[in-house]
Amino acid sequence: MDLSGEPRVLGAMTVHGQHVDARQAGSTVRLVVRSQPEIAFPPPKENASERELLEGNREAVLSAPAGAWLPSYDVESGDARRTERVGCDRVSHPGRFTGTSMLTVHTIDLAAATPFGSPAPIAVAADGDTVYGTAGSLYVTSNPRWWGAHPIDVAPAPGSSAAAPTATPGVPPERTDVHRFDVSTPGAPRYVTSGSVPGRLLNQYSLSEYDGHLRVATTSGDEVLGASPGTGESGVYVLDAGTLARTGSVTGLGKGERIYSVRFADGLGYVVTFRQTDPLYALDLRDPAAPKVTGELKITGFSAYLHPAGEGRLVGIGQEASEAGRVLGTQISLFDVSDPAAPAVLSRFHREGFGSEAEWDPHAFLYWPATGLAVLPLRNRAGGGMAGSAALALRVGDREITELGVVTHPRPPARSGFAPADQGIRRSLVIGADLWTVSGSGLKVSDAATLAERAWIPFI
Repeated sequence: MDLSGEPRVLGAMTVHGQHVDARQAGSTVRLVVRSQPEIAFPPPKENASERELLEGNREAVLSAPAGAWLPSYDVESGDARRTERVGCDRVSHPGRFTGTSMLTVHTIDLAAATPFGSPAPIAVAADGDTVYGTAGSLYVTSNPRWWGAHPIDVAPAPGSSAAAPTATPGVPPERTDVHRFDVSTPGAPRYVTSGSVPGRLLNQYSLSEYDGHLRVATTSGDEVLGASPGTGESGVYVLDAGTLARTGSVTGLGKGERIYSVRFADGLGYVVTFRQTDPLYALDLRDPAAPKVTGELKITGFSAYLHPAGEGRLVGIGQEASEAGRVLGTQISLFDVSDPAAPAVLSRFHREGFGSEAEWDPHAFLYWPATGLAVLPLRNRAGGGMAGSAALALRVGDREITELGVVTHPRPPARSGFAPADQGIRRSLVIGADLWTVSGSGLKVSDAATLAERAWIPFI
């Protein structure tokens, strides 16, 4: 879309598959798509045996043309529309079977006159769920579908004392596959290699590339179908970015618990696990062959998202909890991590009975370093009150968190006939000296220092 004058469509691309995620560096966008082969399986016959059904499916797979396996996409430019497929010469595959999905990376040059279709996309015969990107690398991870799959196996580094997490009898050990693409140049990316680590990662913040190595934080045990409750434990695995072979690992974090949040900062890392209490682990990852836990802080509740808040400070967004692990409402914590051997909590703010979208979607959290302003949406777990239309504004200082106030949006008048499905405040941003909050009903402009209302812009 050209927005330099009257809006004008430059082109469009329709990808036949499921959008996984996208990343942008400069004017280059990498779009990651997962697709399945386009195979027409025969309808099941009445009273057919399992063997007959499998044979029918097998025949359909073997007789499918090559094009059925190749991802396709449509490109529109002006009045012209064409359908393209990823060429066989642009499809790679890991050393071992990783599923029947095809993972495609499309390159879109936003600065080009015709941004779609050139350079041609590349694909890998693999699955994909989570995307993490740097200036030179694009990582896509997935958890293998276990029926018949044999995951990529990366053995511990020679001489490593790291032990594999304890397996639950009768339950296959869960692993996360990792696929790396080189995106260091503006043109087409290049598939580099694949590897794997034990367990399941939480989200993109569980991945971090630093000094030629990829760090991956995962939980094994509880998250596996059929595993016994309380068997989870977590670890951080360090892989060589060039080969994705394991260099080192630190395991045994939060036994009986699972990861709720992760944050990496250069050569350090922070992992929060939870079941009844919230251990915050500080990790020294500067030696990739010997990562280690340097400190541990145990408090009630948990942080589901960790955000940097200046030198030696982290803000945690999550829930307070009882000693038995029952959640009690939104909690914002200020941690002192300046000494990796002794992480400490400096201040905690608790709003009983509420939850926040920022716990699972960091885009909902605003932190403005210049003034220490922090804003997050609130929802009343019990209904009523501020549910659906409130944002909590806090001031994060060097040693304490204080409440600045609450921003609310008016409900649309009944006569308008407009009732958005979600009237809650979803996002906030600072423009100049103003705080803008966005909901399904409209935009409110408030003074960023006092929260005094400056304008209300309804959508209808």
